[in-house]
Amino acid sequence: MKFKPLGERALVKLVEREDRTESGIVLPDTAKEKPQTAEVIAVGDSDEVKVSAGDTVVFAKYSGTEIKLNGEDYLILDADDILGVVEE
Repeated sequence: MKFKPLGERALVKLVEREDRTESGIVLPDTAKEKPQTAEVIAVGDSDEVKVSAGDTVVFAKYSGTEIKLNGEDYLILDADDILGVVEE
């Protein structure tokens, strides 16, 4: 199934963080914070969305709408919730 966000929105997939601390302690799922970085999968047709597919972005905490497509979890973010692009 394909999904195309409308307007000033972007479809993103969360980037999983390491489940170990720097000292090597394994963190259980209940102790992990919700990730705030994601890979952009698709963007709407608006000029307000300044990112493109493949970008890694940082977004506001507790933002977005969670959806499940083809058994995988995604978020739909408004352009205002995208705080910046991670450059490597």
